[in-house]
Parts: sequence; C-alpha cells; structure tokens
Amino acid sequence: MIEDIESATPALCRLQLGAELRRLRHRADLKSSQVARRLRWSPSKVTRVEYGDNAVVEPDDAVMLCDLYGADPATRSLLHDFAVVTKTKQNRWQSSGDHPAVQPTLHTFVELERAAVALRCYASKYVPGLLQTAAYARETHRTAVSRFSADEIELRVATRLSRQVALHREDAPLELFVILNEGVLRRTADSAMTREQLRHLASMSTLDNVQVQVIPFAAGFHTGMNGPFTIFRFAKTSAARPIVYLENLAASWVIAQETVIENYERAFSELQALAPGPREARNIIHKVLKEI
Repeated sequence: MIEDIESATPALCRLQLGAELRRLRHRADLKSSQVARRLRWSPSKVTRVEYGDNAVVEPDDAVMLCDLYGADPATRSLLHDFAVVTKTKQNRWQSSGDHPAVQPTLHTFVELERAAVALRCYASKYVPGLLQTAAYARETHRTAVSRFSADEIELRVATRLSRQVALHREDAPLELFVILNEGVLRRTADSAMTREQLRHLASMSTLDNVQVQVIPFAAGFHTGMNGPFTIFRFAKTSAARPIVYLENLAASWVIAQETVIENYERAFSELQALAPGPREARNIIHKVLKEI
C-alpha cells in the first residue's frame, strides 16, 4: 500500500515510469493482457506498474518491459534508473556526478506537467514557474538555499521557461488556474524586475486557458494559509491519476490518495469563491504596478 504522502523523488519517478511504460506499450500495439502472458505475470501486475500503484518497481521488471516494447537504449537506461529510485528511495542522480538540474524530481515534475491537462495552483510566496519572467525566475534561484552557481542558475531558468510552452500548445494547451496571495504581488527585490513580472502576469491572465485570481489581505484568514499546493489533473486516457504536489525549503512531497486530493480540490474551490474574479485580479495587479 502506497503511503498517503510520499517524498517527491521516488513518487514522481514511479508515476513517470508508469506513464512512459504505458506509452511504450501502446506504441508497440500490445494489450496489457498480452504483456502479462509473455512475461508470466499476474494480469493485474502490468496495470499496477503503469498506474504507479506499486510503491516499488523492480529495475529488472522495468528492463524486461523496455525490451519487450523495443525501447531505445537511452529510454531503457532512464526508466531503469527511475525504478532504482523507487526501490532505494535515494536520488541516484545526486551521487553520480550528473548536473543537478537534471535530478529526477525536476525531470519527472516537468514531464508530468507536460502530460497534464489542467493545473490548479495556490501560491502564497512567489509567482508560479509557468507564469514567471526570466529575470524573476533567475532571482528565485539566486536566493535559493541551494546556492546554485551562475551556470546552474541559467540552466534552471532555461528549463523553467521551456515549461511554459505547455500553455501555448496548439493542440489542447494546458489549463492553468492560479490563485495568488496578495503578498506575492507586493514582494519586491528589484522594482524594474517586479514591474516586468506583474505586466507579464496581467498579460498571461488574458489567455483563454489561464485564469489568475488574487486573494487580498482584506480577505482575512482562509484555507490557503495552510500552505501552497498544486493539483495535477491528467487526460482520462493517461495512466497518471490526479496528484497533489507540495514543497517547502527542506523537501517536496506527492499525495495520490483520492480522498486527500478531494480535500485539496475542495480547498481550491473555496479559495476561488473567496478571491475576486479574474478581471478584478488584473485590476489589483495594475494597482500594485502603480504603487511600485
């Protein structure tokens, strides 16, 4: 049984591993029952692996599936490493000498974000990455506790900006619903950078697939004061089920339990009802712009 709250690295690796294996199986034009017969597995094992229902995926199992599906060597190696992480619960990338910007938590987070059809995000500290400018993203990494080098910062900024392509896909662009605490708008490190970010935020909020709301200080106490969170929702045809992603200074976590996810969905709906609408949000943004 998978725990309600898991460390993000093994959880995201397992979820991404399952989604990739299902994609490979479809490409190979095989049914899960056919795979089970060929590998002499129980009929439910293939499904459990693809949906991330097993907390641990044996690396040898991942390799056997890759071989059966005709995966290329690079994919085979990556999915094997994902399986190793689910088993050891350790970030294999941290000790291998690979660049920290390609650690599995970031890699799988980006891949799941690309696969998602909708994200619901409550942000209380900073503008979410999908809506950041390059200068704003650079500042968030410059002040991070990890103390990245200049080259690492630029690589991470480039990765963050590349994620924003999901909002502009011609085929089914990502639906993004963001609720910001007013303090996010008023946190200023550099006035020029902040003005650029706020103008960009106002502009992005006019997209049909992007909705931005702001909870003003005057709203008082509310559900979001328990902390920021992001809800991922995927297409019904995907192997990935809805998840909640949480993070703080020390670590990040994933929640996959349906009843807990429903609680976060309810919290987000309450915050949507509390916050003024998108048009009012743009008015608040422009008001803050004038005050800076």
